[in-house]
Amino acid sequence: MHFEFYIVAVDRVSRDLLNALMRAHERGVRVRILIDHVGSLGYPGYAELVREFDRSGVPWRRMLPIRPWRGEWQRPDLRNHRKILVVDGQVAYTGPQNIIHRSYNKKKNLRRGMEWKDLMVRATGPVVTEINAVFVSDWYSETDDLLLDESPAALEQTSGPAFAQVVPSGPGFETEKNLRLFNHLIYNANHRVVISSPYFVPDESLLHALTTEAQAGVRIQLFVGETSDQFLAQHAQNSYYSELARAGVEIYRYSSPTVLHAKFVLVDDIVSVIGSSNMDERSFALDLEVSVLIVDETFRARMEEVVEQFAAHSTLLDVAAWEQRPLPRKFLENVCRLTSGLL
Repeated sequence: MHFEFYIVAVDRVSRDLLNALMRAHERGVRVRILIDHVGSLGYPGYAELVREFDRSGVPWRRMLPIRPWRGEWQRPDLRNHRKILVVDGQVAYTGPQNIIHRSYNKKKNLRRGMEWKDLMVRATGPVVTEINAVFVSDWYSETDDLLLDESPAALEQTSGPAFAQVVPSGPGFETEKNLRLFNHLIYNANHRVVISSPYFVPDESLLHALTTEAQAGVRIQLFVGETSDQFLAQHAQNSYYSELARAGVEIYRYSSPTVLHAKFVLVDDIVSVIGSSNMDERSFALDLEVSVLIVDETFRARMEEVVEQFAAHSTLLDVAAWEQRPLPRKFLENVCRLTSGLL
């Protein structure tokens, strides 16, 4: 079992899964666990998690740890944001969800009734080997232990049912692979693009792609949250809405207090991308991310059911009413936009 997540903490929801990992280790299953240090640090239940993992003897590591007193130090803004679970090399899960209660166990979230809404993909077949290879690479970077016996040298042959490819990205790659993938798909859309992102703070290339295609007649639907836990990101995000809407982008704001955390891009009737990547500079350049590109009409049709569900709980932005918001609010949003390169 290969388990890699950005945020992990012990609580009443995650307890069963974490106990299952430790029980598997006790009965001889080779379990390896990676948890981002800064991502998990500070959440209620993290300290208890560390104590339980240490007592159990399960092999685990903090990803990109920042503990200078132990000689562990690197840039604190570089984080491993991937979410991966691989079981027996046969089944894999990935997407944006963390291993924590939907409220993230924060008192302010509980007071406001905020709960995160996620979407994960379950995979079988050769694509599991690709997802596992991402874990193997990350495990090696933290431990110097190269799991060659758990990473097949070649993919098995299959006739379907769907074509899929894993796209890892992060500062270790020469180019921003997730950004290039999104831009390529948008520019090659024929009639429709659907995007869901909790943190939508696009760089100039992505902004141009969306507005160019919208003006060319491609229907662009953007699903974002009406509320967010990130002050700077939320206000910076708001500053883009007028420009996007004037170009013809339909902006759907998922009703609060739910925090829309699903992350996907859908193109026409055949392409789906689901993963951990947000639509912001941090995910494009600073965070290690993983996405799965799926080319299949049946899967894309299933994703349409998700889109319809999101639309039923969202409000379409009225650009005329939006532009009447108070000047101090516009000023704040534009100031927050100046920090977009760090969000």
